[in-house]
Amino acid sequence: MDNSCQTLTCLPAPLLLLLFLFIVAAAPALVSADKFVVGDQQVWAPGVNYTAWAEKFQFHVGDWLVFYYQKGYYDVLEVNATAYEVCAADNPIVNWSRGRSFAYQLNRTGNYYFICSRGYCYNGMKLTIVAKPLPATSPAPSQNDSSASSGHLRVVAAWIAAVASVFVLGLS
Repeated sequence: MDNSCQTLTCLPAPLLLLLFLFIVAAAPALVSADKFVVGDQQVWAPGVNYTAWAEKFQFHVGDWLVFYYQKGYYDVLEVNATAYEVCAADNPIVNWSRGRSFAYQLNRTGNYYFICSRGYCYNGMKLTIVAKPLPATSPAPSQNDSSASSGHLRVVAAWIAAVASVFVLGLS
């Protein structure tokens, strides 16, 4: 009778822990959606340069734009490019004027256009952004990038933790 084990469940628990820690440490970071407060601390209000604000970021499908504004004074309309250029609120794609905030998820790649329909668009209260697809993987870090060394440190730390757990559990 052959007593050889051919599944991972036959491995001792410390060895399974070592394998798990190595896989976790070596895996790339998960990509997740980001939340952007439109205008940062200045929020959705007149007198903010939303073009300059948007240029600071890269937007991806799945990200959220959160508009905070003064109730009763401002609103948020998603419009097409033509309506954006002339501040036309006649046929919005989305119209939000209730409450004090509006959260909008970018659900496709391409250009998005937002305006305030209450006359403030003419004074620059409008935003256009481009949503890109989520990156498949993180770009390779440059040699001067400190994240490269932190990634290696993660792997080394996982190995040290795994080896230490083996010694602590008495399987040296």
